[in-house]
Amino acid sequence: MVGRRPLGRQFGWLWAAYAVSTFGTWLAFDAFALIAILVLHAGPTEVSALAATGLAVGAAVAVPLGPWVEFRRKRPVMVAMDLIRFVALMSVPVAYALGLLSFVQLLIVSVVVGAADIAFNAASGAYLKALVRPEDLLVANGRFESTTWTATVLGPP
Repeated sequence: MVGRRPLGRQFGWLWAAYAVSTFGTWLAFDAFALIAILVLHAGPTEVSALAATGLAVGAAVAVPLGPWVEFRRKRPVMVAMDLIRFVALMSVPVAYALGLLSFVQLLIVSVVVGAADIAFNAASGAYLKALVRPEDLLVANGRFESTTWTATVLGPP
């Protein structure tokens, strides 16, 4: 491979974290509809609301999240957003085990996961610029985009 420079170990860690987060988020969004149908016996209107709410509210929250992410250190933001997503997602099986799972909880978890995903992606994009040489940004961004679209194709049913 003549002329190819490695992007570095730090980029490898960031890309791996991004991939895990991206696939996890898509799988979670898919699982919400299945849980609503199979566990909570939700109808088509509720499942549609669940599918739309997380992404719509997440997008609305993105406007104030952008400046918030901009003025913070990116790596801690990414770690915090992954932890927030983890806690929110783990609340679903815990609530189910305790017999407390509700449709409202799924809506709230969907919104939290959507907003945390947007903040994570914003921080990871900014962090990438600090991690990779300017001449390698095209290749690095290409890897992130291919990861996003692979998760998109494989994630939703």
